[in-house]
Amino acid sequence: MAVKTLPDLLAEGVEGRGVLVRSDLNVPLDSSAGGAPVITDLGRITASVPTLRALSDAGAKVVVMAHLGRPKGAPDPKLSLAPVAVALEEQLGRHVQLAGDVVGTDALARSEGLTDGDILLLENIRFDSRETSKDDAERLKLARELVELVGDDGAFVSDGFGVVHRKQASVYDVATLVPSYAGELVAAEVKVLEQLTKADDRPFAVVLGGSKVSDKLAVIENLAGKADSVIIGGGMCFTFLAAQGFSVGASLLQDEMIETCRQLLDTHGDVLHLPVDVVVADRFAADAASETVVAERIPDGMMGLDIGPESVRRFTTLLSNARTIFWNGPMGVFEFPAFAAGTKGVAEAIISATAKGAFSVVGGGDSAAAVRKSSLPDDGFSHISTGGGASLEYLEGKTLPGLQVLE
Repeated sequence: MAVKTLPDLLAEGVEGRGVLVRSDLNVPLDSSAGGAPVITDLGRITASVPTLRALSDAGAKVVVMAHLGRPKGAPDPKLSLAPVAVALEEQLGRHVQLAGDVVGTDALARSEGLTDGDILLLENIRFDSRETSKDDAERLKLARELVELVGDDGAFVSDGFGVVHRKQASVYDVATLVPSYAGELVAAEVKVLEQLTKADDRPFAVVLGGSKVSDKLAVIENLAGKADSVIIGGGMCFTFLAAQGFSVGASLLQDEMIETCRQLLDTHGDVLHLPVDVVVADRFAADAASETVVAERIPDGMMGLDIGPESVRRFTTLLSNARTIFWNGPMGVFEFPAFAAGTKGVAEAIISATAKGAFSVVGGGDSAAAVRKSSLPDDGFSHISTGGGASLEYLEGKTLPGLQVLE
């Protein structure tokens, strides 16, 4: 990716300059206990710190843009960035202001009062409907208002890899208005994904999970022709099993994708690997009674919620010899302890391969959450991506607007 990066900006000098930063601070929240929501995974906040600290240390007046959840273009107190501001402040070890709006009177007043090294976090960028508008003029209008917050000599740093596949005001349009740079996180993510697409160190193993085949179809089609093995688990495996003519009981099934899966098996059957046993239950619940059955004979009325121990053993054997590994998507319902063993087993196999020298990438999203929920070490993998959807689209060969605009 031929773009200017954060070191280029720092070399040019940022002391006293306003710098807009698009970070990905879209962390999971738990509000089940009542009261203030609790952040359950700080991964994305931690990953955003190096760029923000570097700019602050260099004397920039830093204005951070980020979103949380999916507000419908209007303020929603449940999706305020207030808990994120507190966590970011703790991680940075310095004060982080939170504006009460996106580009309103409070944001403007606070930005005008910034001194060198100060950090201002704007309220959830998606509280403004123009952020995600399909109307180019609407997005550009918001982008101009965002740029006003950093002044005529301002700059933009794109550091939210999880959103670079979106053509949105804070991701794409601001980069058309001021000098723009890739932050440390975005630059590192692209370097890792470029290495994956080349996959010079073989064997190359891909592990894909999650619920729907349709979500991963393009990446399966693209990587099946490049990888030495593609392991398929999670809810999506049942559509592949059905394509082989097996009964999947009450398991998650995409009927409209059965023929597509059949064609994939016909074309790449020597590369695709499916579970041979499955942990099933009669209902989707953490306390549901479970049993392990062969994947070819899931009883009527039972639903598969995890891959079984023999599948883990077989997948571990495949992964033990791999030199390059990409993993995206859990093997089962890892949120329920009774159905988390498959995901943890595969993760441990990848960690073991990494310890022996393999280059391993966890493709963000639920996979990263599963790693942390299983109390596995982040540094057991070569890289844990912060952007699941962006990682997949990059590996599918798609053009990502937030990267293209930086070039």
